[in-house]
Amino acid sequence: MKKNHPVSILVVDDDKTHRIMLKTMLKQWGWQTEEADDGTTAIEAVHSTPFDAILMDVRMTKLDGIEALRRIHAYNPAIPVIIMTAYSSVDAAVEAIKIGAHDYLTKPLDFDRLKLTMARALDHRQVQENKNASPKNNSLSMETGGIIGNSAPMRELLEMVSYVAPSEATVLISGESGTGKELIAAALHHNSARKNGPFIKVNCAALVENLLESELFGHEKGAFTGADRRREGKFVQANGGTIFLDEISETSPGMQAKLLRVLQEHEVQRVGGQETLGVDVRVLAASNRNLEEEVARGEFREDLYYRLNVVPLHVPPLKERREDIPILAEHFVEKFAKKNNRQVAGITPRCMALLINYPWPGNVRELENAIERGIILMRGDYLDEESLPIPVRRFTTNNDTAEASAAAPPGSLEEAEQLVIKNILAETGGNKSEASRRLNITRKTLLSKMHKYGLT
Repeated sequence: MKKNHPVSILVVDDDKTHRIMLKTMLKQWGWQTEEADDGTTAIEAVHSTPFDAILMDVRMTKLDGIEALRRIHAYNPAIPVIIMTAYSSVDAAVEAIKIGAHDYLTKPLDFDRLKLTMARALDHRQVQENKNASPKNNSLSMETGGIIGNSAPMRELLEMVSYVAPSEATVLISGESGTGKELIAAALHHNSARKNGPFIKVNCAALVENLLESELFGHEKGAFTGADRRREGKFVQANGGTIFLDEISETSPGMQAKLLRVLQEHEVQRVGGQETLGVDVRVLAASNRNLEEEVARGEFREDLYYRLNVVPLHVPPLKERREDIPILAEHFVEKFAKKNNRQVAGITPRCMALLINYPWPGNVRELENAIERGIILMRGDYLDEESLPIPVRRFTTNNDTAEASAAAPPGSLEEAEQLVIKNILAETGGNKSEASRRLNITRKTLLSKMHKYGLT
């Protein structure tokens, strides 16, 4: 059964008498309230508590309502903000609407209009407009191939992509599972001089060594049982274009030696053949493990590492770019609403707060899966917290409150990730394969995180 959370409204005004009067009226109408005496305090409150709406004055001594609105909207655009202003400051109200305010009221307040405006805001009718007004990724004029993000780490990454893409340099892309390394590789290819050539992707972890060798280099007829005809490998298929070797850390020492030869000599040899074939291919590689540490442990060839690591690019985990979560969530809502033929008006503020504060150990891939599940299971017009997967809800709604985790201090994200992994392992009875499936990470990544947190 769906839980009905009490409505929580934040009243922001540096006039204590007016603030108390507003709180009294709102409580009389059945709504819970909290208060802030300036814009800075309001911003801090929004980061720690999932409010359903905000009623905020424009003129405040420390930080005015317009700037506070701008920062609150950048953090969580789903929260409807109603601005209060004097008749002489209507221009400020117009500016607030442009930034993304739900509505504005002029002082002295008409309480009937206040009640009606607040009721409409709490229906979240404006969520779709907030969606259209939310920040978009305008960081670079290049083909980003679906990469979404306007946070500082993503802007820095995309700027590096714009510099590196036109070159012929080999690039090593690092990052946790689910962060979007393949999208970065695609952006490098599509913004290079090779963009009209093939872009061939190979998951090195998906095949055993013998099959991977045949997949990469091809084979002659009769080279092994079942080889009834000659087959060209991925390197030859990628000639004139780009090959992307995903999860290259999973290759064996023997395969690493053969890949090193391709990078040095620019030629391949089919399995079972003697002929060498020249290839003109740009190589991009990716790993969710730290290859420098793998080299130090003797588990990855040092010479191959330096051949691949001409230009390193790191894709940040989602927990390090939380500003992008509202944009990503709204994108996935639109995508899966269309795919599943659902009419979705938007995301409720509480749901957005849960999405922003959850640690997302499976990164963007886990967020995408959570949104798709939510779209399929939602019962109303809006994606709400009850439609989210249990780990997301459990992380932030223990003891029926979202404040406990939302108010977690900086530096506690690893503790949160550890808690999520422990809960999933408990639910699956210690079944690591099932746990990794639910977390949307590889089994190897799960084992690595378990070792890191002492859960083995």
